[in-house]
Amino acid sequence: MTQLIDRPPPRARIVTLVLCLADGRVLGALPPLRVDSPWWPDVADVVTAARRTHLVEVTVLRLLTARLDATGQGGPVAYLAQVDTAPEEPLGDWPGDPVGDMPHRLPYARPGGPATDLAWADSVLAARGIGRIGPAEQMRTWNLSSIWRLPTGAGPAWLKVVPPFFAHEGAMLGRLAPGIGPRLLGAADGRVLMADVPGEDQYDAPVNRLLPVIRVLVALQADWIGRVAELLALGLPDWRPAPLTALAAATIRRAADQLDAATTAMLDSLIGGLPERFAAIAACGIPHTLVHGDFHPGNVRRISSGTDPGPGTGPGTANGWVLLDWGDCGVGHPLLDQTAFLSRQAAAAKVRIRAEWARLWRAAVPGSDPDRAAALIEPVAALRQAVIYHKFLDNIEADERVYHAGDPAFWLRRAAALSG
Repeated sequence: MTQLIDRPPPRARIVTLVLCLADGRVLGALPPLRVDSPWWPDVADVVTAARRTHLVEVTVLRLLTARLDATGQGGPVAYLAQVDTAPEEPLGDWPGDPVGDMPHRLPYARPGGPATDLAWADSVLAARGIGRIGPAEQMRTWNLSSIWRLPTGAGPAWLKVVPPFFAHEGAMLGRLAPGIGPRLLGAADGRVLMADVPGEDQYDAPVNRLLPVIRVLVALQADWIGRVAELLALGLPDWRPAPLTALAAATIRRAADQLDAATTAMLDSLIGGLPERFAAIAACGIPHTLVHGDFHPGNVRRISSGTDPGPGTGPGTANGWVLLDWGDCGVGHPLLDQTAFLSRQAAAAKVRIRAEWARLWRAAVPGSDPDRAAALIEPVAALRQAVIYHKFLDNIEADERVYHAGDPAFWLRRAAALSG
């Protein structure tokens, strides 16, 4: 999920690894080590630093503690990590029971969990006649995903394991036209195995390179118009007016202690006026369809020419633009996807992007008014973000709520401001 907060530059992490064995026996804590990468979910550098500094091979299981400050990342952080054997160097004590069970703990955050996921991925590769040619590389782990890179004789493959509220990602990838998303090699029980998408993300892409990406999304969404029942049958969440209104009202009630009276009053007014707002949006003529849900430039990849695309992938129908990360997808108004895409664009770029988005929808649905729909839906999109983050908080274990603790209130304040 993309945030809009302008934060100070993030700091390096000072990482403490609390080690355990596959049977859950806790060994103790390694001395802290420095990792320049500040992002708490990114663990590839943590694994490398443990190997170089402490001569130990670790699999990071989950976050134990982190100090939330203005940057939201970096600083002192501790993880539970699994090892095959105890290291030779002395280990320090760690208070409490880091392996004791907690509600909503994910299988990949438990000792032995990642090995089970990798065994599944190897079985999918073997069924396709593809063999691994090296050790799997752990890239990321947190409450929203566990991601591994698997080197194979046919090019890299990527294993992604997600919590139940994202488990529809595999089904959605299986229904996308070739080339729109990563090539799906296998999916089951919240796990997806995907072919590599070589190339570069578009975080810092100029506006000229972003406009073709919008064309890919709008063409895809236009193709799914009239097929909402198919999407819901895949398990996608429903963000159409009635369910989204109920979810937003519940989110406001639960975040009330983090909001001032003026903001709460504006939100109450916004909720009370949603029936009229949704009617006005509907009158603009653009139907409900597939929503990517986290459509920002970093989730777009341009396939590099002359590179090995990995086992069984290719540019397909998206002309080389591949849309990543479908765990947030749902059913609703397609212009809900504008918020994340515009969040870090300069003012002049926003004007061009909005104009292209509107042009494409006028062509896809003649007689529609996408400009008015986009203006009306802005506070609704912020409400949806607040709903999503509250859903995360409801379904992740307590130690990892630090990632999202302030996000619902942030998006509710933004919804209130936009409603004015």
